[in-house]
Amino acid sequence: MTDQHITPDGATAEAHVRPAPATNTERIASLDLIRGIAVMGILAANIVAFGQPFGAYMWPEAWLGPVGDPDNWMWVTQFVLIDSKMRGLFTLLFGAGLALFMDKAWERGAGKGLQIRRLFWLLLFGLFHFYFIWRGDILVLYSLVGFVAITFLRWSARNLLIVGLLGYFMSGMVYLLVIGLPYFIVDTSMGNTPEMAEGRAGLVEAQVAATADDAAETQILTNGSYIDFVQHNLTEHLTDPLNSALLFAFETLPLMLIGMGLYRVGLYSGGSSPRKQAMWGWAGIIIGSILTLLLALWIRDQGLTYWGTLASFIAFSFYPKLPVILGLAAVLALWGRTAEGWLAERLSAAGRAAFTNYLGMSVLMMLLFHPWAGGLWGKFTRPELYFVVLFGWAVMLAWSKPWLERFRYGPLEWLWRCLTYGRLFPLRRQSAGDN
Repeated sequence: MTDQHITPDGATAEAHVRPAPATNTERIASLDLIRGIAVMGILAANIVAFGQPFGAYMWPEAWLGPVGDPDNWMWVTQFVLIDSKMRGLFTLLFGAGLALFMDKAWERGAGKGLQIRRLFWLLLFGLFHFYFIWRGDILVLYSLVGFVAITFLRWSARNLLIVGLLGYFMSGMVYLLVIGLPYFIVDTSMGNTPEMAEGRAGLVEAQVAATADDAAETQILTNGSYIDFVQHNLTEHLTDPLNSALLFAFETLPLMLIGMGLYRVGLYSGGSSPRKQAMWGWAGIIIGSILTLLLALWIRDQGLTYWGTLASFIAFSFYPKLPVILGLAAVLALWGRTAEGWLAERLSAAGRAAFTNYLGMSVLMMLLFHPWAGGLWGKFTRPELYFVVLFGWAVMLAWSKPWLERFRYGPLEWLWRCLTYGRLFPLRRQSAGDN
């Protein structure tokens, strides 16, 4: 839509250009496409923890066998381009999804009880995923934080964004203290003082304990059984979902609120100038990525120690990654509204079935890597694991679109919906245009 005014010579000139507001279908399609990209990115971020000890996700020294990345440039590349950004983007989308779901529920006269049931079932899915499939689950975190986030649903976009950004800033301070400080105590001269001796010893013991747990899991995932795997999760990691939720809630809740606010302000529906949105989106991606690269190069030069990599992932990169996450959301939202062609269609389909794709990839990776199945755990170098990522992406893109042409929902999306509403929904489409 173009606003015009009359110039002194009587000609018309554009005052400014306002994008036509997106229809609900366009808005959902944009969210689906971004969600598809995010769920594929999450596989790339998680692949090391699927095929190697959990400690190797951040710390290359925990790798079994040759890493295939002697100078750690692949570690740097993944740290800059993928790690934490895809999860952050997915968290924004989860917040937007909470708002979208409740908007539609309120239109039908339903209340927050429906959303509470939805999150409760998500919690159960997440617990099953954690204990019986893979310990890198994020669904428990999302469900528990989601119970808090829904109390903000009636807030204005402005208040959601302000509180979300302030909360994110304050959370960064917490992570710098809790996760960043141990690096300086263990790896620098700061820990050499008598006052720090006890704290430094405790942190060294924590590293030894984490390494010992990786060693125990290595025995299970090279020679053990599925029962051993589940038993290890239920005994040694019983409280981990709650502990993880308590740690990462400081990041997740603010991002969910920001995601709600961006949805309310019209990021996915043409609520701002495309030119301005693209400009600040790319600025965020570029500036945040440069800062993250500088951090990655610094911590690489420090030797990629255990506490150094942990602090870099959680604390030191906390602020630089936010403009990247917001920038990706802005740029992809623009593309998602107008994207066409086979790739856009496949990505959108993968996003519509993101729940199935997320859990399905965990099952597929378990079948590839665990000793009672493919037996490839601990045997791949980092470059070889990226070929597994390409395989996983191909699977997601291959099945999602044909399935959704025949069925209304992804398999787990359908099950989740039925459990949420307490009734059986039709799954198969009656015709090609049936939604």
